[in-house]
Amino acid sequence: MHVVYIGFGSNIGDRLAHIQNAIHALSKTEGITLQKISSVYKTDPVGYEVQAEFLNGVAAIQTSLPPLSLLHTLKNIETAIGRQHRIRWGPREIDLDILIYGDLCLETEKLVIPHAEMHRRRFVLAPLAEIAPDLVHPVLKEDVQILLARLDDDKSALKAEYRCFL
Repeated sequence: MHVVYIGFGSNIGDRLAHIQNAIHALSKTEGITLQKISSVYKTDPVGYEVQAEFLNGVAAIQTSLPPLSLLHTLKNIETAIGRQHRIRWGPREIDLDILIYGDLCLETEKLVIPHAEMHRRRFVLAPLAEIAPDLVHPVLKEDVQILLARLDDDKSALKAEYRCFL
């Protein structure tokens, strides 16, 4: 079994319902055991900024699925919830990303682990630090609290909106 951290986000439609449906689907998937869920944070968009606010968070799971099988499972959950692929970093019904998969470092055409941008994103690091403050980034060799403290962006752009569910 591997401990894996999954980032989730939504900014179209009933954002919280999309997230709840995704977490529920994860919890019902064979080979996955849900461990922890962060608070859900209201966040400003990153990259393409002309879009609605996101709801974001992180879930910790244990899984026997290998990385590419887990990625396939996450993409199937996104599709089942109604994800439409638009522009890069654009609006989405649901987004599920593998952030960290144990201490694995992997770079393929389809998947990069740890997530290539996670150490630059408050909307990933804040919920991750909430549920795993001592987790060490497998490449940078620093814990998520240190990475979060090092960010120089607008701290006020992130607000915890909802407490854990399930």
